[in-house]
Amino acid sequence: MILHYNDFIETLLKAGFSMGIGDDGIYAVIPWGFFDDPPYDTPVSWNNPDPDYNRWEWRMRVLADRTDIAYGKVFMNKTGYITREWYPQFLAARRNGATFEEVYADGKISYSAKRIYDTICDNGVVSTKELKRLAGFGKDDKSVFERAIVDLQMGLYITTAANPHKTENYGMTPSMFTTIENFWGKDIVAEADEIDSDEAFAAIRTRVLELNPAADEKKIRKFILR
Repeated sequence: MILHYNDFIETLLKAGFSMGIGDDGIYAVIPWGFFDDPPYDTPVSWNNPDPDYNRWEWRMRVLADRTDIAYGKVFMNKTGYITREWYPQFLAARRNGATFEEVYADGKISYSAKRIYDTICDNGVVSTKELKRLAGFGKDDKSVFERAIVDLQMGLYITTAANPHKTENYGMTPSMFTTIENFWGKDIVAEADEIDSDEAFAAIRTRVLELNPAADEKKIRKFILR
């Protein structure tokens, strides 16, 4: 049972990954959503003023407090967490050793996403507002920008970063993005490149079924591969 922030961290590290809001038929450390009642008595909620029990703030708190958990829109275009232990497996399964430039050359990444990615590479950690300005996105480009941001997160090219200038009131901090190499270190890609993509898929699938034996195979595949 998740009764405290520390319970959440401990369980997440053991699981290796988790959906962010609800389990979506796969797995979540906290399986209930915005409008669901918890299945057990817990002080954890979306609006508890105490940060140790406010699960909304935990999204950003893990990034500010730790270096072994990533958060972003990484599963089925929805939010989730991946630990350092399991991140290379997801990288191997989704990228299969291909570089950003190779995937872009194959037409699998949009020009809008490339503009965003190049801007983040040039600037390290960038807020959404600054990213739009630096990459040349205007008010009329909102949907294009948001789609590209999600695509880059799902491809595990960028990830949400902690705001370096603010560590309190996590829920109010603006979204910040960085490359996964900047977030984890360059070794993360080299480590993933040593893993066979089929073996990575099989390892994640096995872990999902350990966490949720009732998970649907089609949904598992979508969860792992995008």
